[in-house]
Amino acid sequence: MFSRTKTAHLIGIQAIIVEVEIFIGNMGLPSFAVVGLAEGAVKESRERVKASLKSLDFNIFAKPITINLAPADFKKEGTHYDLPIAIGLLMASGHIKGNIDDTLFIGELSLDGQLRGVPGILSMVIEAKDKGIKRIILSDMNAVEASVIEDIDIYNFRSLSDVIGFLNQSFDKKPFKQDPLSKTIQSEDFSDFIDVKGQFVARRTAEIAAAGMHNILFIGPPGSGKSMISRRIPGILPKMSFEEAIETTRIHSVSAVVRREKGIITTRPFIAPHHTASDVAIIGGTRGAKPGLVSLAHNGVLFLDELLEFKRTVLEVLRQPLEDGVVIISRANRTMSYPSRFMLVAACNPCPCGFLGDNLRECKCSYTSIKNYRSKLSGPLIDRIDLHINVPSIDFKELSQVEYGEPSKSIRERVEHVHRKQENRFKNLKINFNSQMVSSHIKKYCKLDNESSLLLENIVRKRGLTARAYNKIIKIARTIADLDDSINIERGHLLEATQYRSEDFN
Repeated sequence: MFSRTKTAHLIGIQAIIVEVEIFIGNMGLPSFAVVGLAEGAVKESRERVKASLKSLDFNIFAKPITINLAPADFKKEGTHYDLPIAIGLLMASGHIKGNIDDTLFIGELSLDGQLRGVPGILSMVIEAKDKGIKRIILSDMNAVEASVIEDIDIYNFRSLSDVIGFLNQSFDKKPFKQDPLSKTIQSEDFSDFIDVKGQFVARRTAEIAAAGMHNILFIGPPGSGKSMISRRIPGILPKMSFEEAIETTRIHSVSAVVRREKGIITTRPFIAPHHTASDVAIIGGTRGAKPGLVSLAHNGVLFLDELLEFKRTVLEVLRQPLEDGVVIISRANRTMSYPSRFMLVAACNPCPCGFLGDNLRECKCSYTSIKNYRSKLSGPLIDRIDLHINVPSIDFKELSQVEYGEPSKSIRERVEHVHRKQENRFKNLKINFNSQMVSSHIKKYCKLDNESSLLLENIVRKRGLTARAYNKIIKIARTIADLDDSINIERGHLLEATQYRSEDFN
């Protein structure tokens, strides 16, 4: 007696189809073997499946049973193999008669036969659709997330008994459909820039950073408003496109942090780890090579408050994702690649006490302590941060006389306008924003006249800036020109851009 069911296996945020082959022998002692490089969670499926089927009065374990997970040349892990194994056993023993050749089964079983949700559903559904599978049977908990993908039938159930009844045509059930409004990409109500008094330069820099998706570092004493401004940047970013939402949700789903009741991530992520976070937590890894916080921040913002309080090893692992927009995690048994194109927003004090250069309070740090404090931020890393801006403290008397700032809505409208410009500019390219341009793009879209080119060369030579910093200034100038609706980069745009690369932490 033989049967075959289909499920999927996750490799990073990609999925591949796995066939679950079931053979029940007619002779021999009772046994239950799972082969095909099954890991611990898959081997434990035997006990969950046994308990689930026995709770429904299916006694089919008096004969030798062999289960093969094909292809058998890579390790299988996850609890979602429970449902396809259970359905395969019932098919092989003759308790299910329906045709399941075009069906994918995904779900974890409780001991009493209830269906539980599993991570990574979105990637599995996308792969199933690409391979021509017509319907997917899964838990109620995963239905909203799965139904985001169109042109494939999603059938959601609460228990194994309901799945059996459906397959045996004991009752009719229509595919799950969610309200089209739930697929609409929405903006979250972040804190508003209207609450920020003063700090006009810092607010201007935040707008430029958001317009071109540039990385930004705020440097200033405690209480100057660095964190306050940083946490308001997501509120001026444009809404995600549907494609961005799908890609972001796939990462969060694989990490098992997607909000199942909502299904799809509809707002740009804002990830703010504590400074005690480890390099594995930031970059990803562990035994399962799961995505880290830099990948969870994909298409959104990674905010590192108190940047220089992070361990140097943590800061150094940021270099690859900042440069390439992708993280490659290598472990002994696997190598995973996760997208991690995010906007880095960081804030730090200029010295251990925080008051170096402050007009209101005196710094008491020694030269050596300041040097050691800043040494955590290496030259190559700070070179990858586009904008460096000093945020001075404001006297209370002066602060009380300053009017409230411009609301986030107005700033976001200008930022969205610039994002549309970049969308048209890079329509047929693999980049979306000015910050992602490479040398060939800079030559095409950021042409400078002879006077501006000579000016920039003199500034770079005088300050001892690197070639990467040179390109960063040009890309910032391109964004400033876009904000001014200027086709060309003018001298004023270039001069303003150079002011945001003045801070030297080396």
